[in-house]
This record gives sequence, C-alpha cells and structure tokens, in this order.
Amino acid sequence: MIAEVLSKSTQNYDRRQKFLAYRTIDTFQEYILIDRYRVYIEHYLKTASNQWLLSEYSDRNITLTINKINTKINIFVKIENIEFADR
Repeated sequence: MIAEVLSKSTQNYDRRQKFLAYRTIDTFQEYILIDRYRVYIEHYLKTASNQWLLSEYSDRNITLTINKINTKINIFVKIENIEFADR
C-alpha cells in the first residue's frame, strides 16, 4: 500500500507515470491519493490481475478502509486541522 499527498506540481505525474511504475511491483495492491487543497481522496484497490477499483471520497465524515493493512481511518479526524486553499 502506498499513500501520497498530491501537490499542484506533481499531481498529474502521481496519477499517471508514478501509478504505472508502481503497478509493475507484484505485491503492490493499494494506492491512496490525498488532495491537499480540498477534501478529496482517490483510493485504488487491485481486484485482479490488471484490474483496479477506484473509490472517491469527498465527505469529511467518511471512514476510509485500507484493506491490505486492515485499518479504518476517519477522514474528518485526520484533516480537521488542515486549511484548504483555493486552487
């Protein structure tokens, strides 16, 4: 599992080239992208060979389940002290 916080300068690279590179790792099964400018998370979960399920979260009250480490995170608790800037 890899989680990354997106920035304006790297978000396209993280979503495309970096994700493609990570997918060459046999044991890589979960990718979480956290937008630092708004409440938004992209959660990719490998469901089969060459198949990924995307879940998107934009509600502060959602609990994100990180499947591969059997952990649940309340998004609101983790981001409540972050000031979101306009893009």
